[in-house]
Amino acid sequence: MITVGVQYCGGTALVSASGELDADAGQALQEALGSVTADERDLLVDLHGVSVMDADGLLHLLDVHRRAECLGLRVLVTGWQPQPQQCMAEVAGIPGRGSATGERYAVAGFRRLIEERARRARDSTDLTAGWLPRS
Repeated sequence: MITVGVQYCGGTALVSASGELDADAGQALQEALGSVTADERDLLVDLHGVSVMDADGLLHLLDVHRRAECLGLRVLVTGWQPQPQQCMAEVAGIPGRGSATGERYAVAGFRRLIEERARRARDSTDLTAGWLPRS
């Protein structure tokens, strides 16, 4: 389960998440982004409280990032904890302790790469579990 809070300071909206960033996190993240107005210039997503993330959670985070950019917001994701960063590194194909995937997340090309690979990883897990891939 994830909890998400939104605070505003000047032209910045701070979205703080805590808990597990997984398949069930999408609605909470979208509601947080939905409360951001046109008055903000920046969206800061704080993951200090997120201890666990899977491929579905990564896809939700990427979706929030893409939607925020479409609103004209500059986006920064900070506070990557070891397991979420390792999950992203594995999905991106850059495994290893201390991999700098959190820093690379800001690069649009890297986000597209991990989004594609996260979708494949999720669909592969669904097939292994006997489920049809999500559309």
